[in-house]
Amino acid sequence: MSGATNSVAYHLDPLSSQLFGLVARPRPIPEPGPDQVLVRVRAASLNRRDLMLMDGTYPVPTAPGVVPLSDGVGEVVGVGANVTRVAVGDRVTSTYFLHWIDGPQRLSLVREQFGANHDGWLAEHLLMHQDSAVRVPEHLTDAEAASLPCAGLVAWSALARPLPVEPGATVVTVGTGTVALSAVQFARIHGARVISVTSSPEKAQRLQELGADETVDRTEVPDWERVVLDLTDGEGAEHIVDAVGLETLPKSIAAGAYNAQVTLIGAFPGGEPVTDPFAGRYLSIRRIAVGSRTDFEAMNRAIVAHGTRPVVDRVFGFDEAADAYRYFRDGRPFGKVVIQR
Repeated sequence: MSGATNSVAYHLDPLSSQLFGLVARPRPIPEPGPDQVLVRVRAASLNRRDLMLMDGTYPVPTAPGVVPLSDGVGEVVGVGANVTRVAVGDRVTSTYFLHWIDGPQRLSLVREQFGANHDGWLAEHLLMHQDSAVRVPEHLTDAEAASLPCAGLVAWSALARPLPVEPGATVVTVGTGTVALSAVQFARIHGARVISVTSSPEKAQRLQELGADETVDRTEVPDWERVVLDLTDGEGAEHIVDAVGLETLPKSIAAGAYNAQVTLIGAFPGGEPVTDPFAGRYLSIRRIAVGSRTDFEAMNRAIVAHGTRPVVDRVFGFDEAADAYRYFRDGRPFGKVVIQR
């Protein structure tokens, strides 16, 4: 580490007049205690939940003055006693949840999250427990590596467990957020056929370039589930990854094959419930929240084996954090919005 004793972090302050309540403040660089890892942050990226945390619609309350963002990457610059998972000089990110290492998801494991009730990555330094540290694939840039912990991992979890996608299966992705883009890439890794439902010809073209076999523009074809059925000879898709929400869930169900798996992604603000969407179909629907550290490491092995790169839309400087938030909210990005030091 350098001789500096302070570094800068952004904090969420709802009473601040700063745009998005983002306030940059100096703070002492912490010394890592037993089992702790100190990281010098290189890049961080935004997710939809970061906007929800600001407006109070995310299920986990925002801790006062928390440092936002669950996704980031940096270099280990200090380790405490007993640290064995990483070493000084390693390039690492963190798990989304502080304590979910493996096994089934439990409420007690998902209550603590970086950028919500534990300081996140929009800072020059981050202190974490070694259990949260995950090395990142070497071939990825910092911006790409900073895209993995949330959107990348939830897409992987949707397709890799509990019923992994089999080669030749059909996967439907709904939406063009970063989860859906990662789902296209991971479905291709699994050898699946991919049908992507999107909202514009431009996005359809980019999805095909990313690996989608067929695309459907839902603004032109509102009954896109019928197109999926036609493309699968009336059988439907074995896996549907719906990254839009309850509004598209009935159509995702209608697009499913017998015993299909529909995965609904994301935390959603309150709204009108969907009434009787099953219409006699037999399939499983699940909502998942990212994944465990073990899932994360399995995803990284697949990324390395296939040379996969997350899609990055735009990179902002550290002093442009508010501009990054604005662009993420209003700019209709195709891929990750990253803040890089």
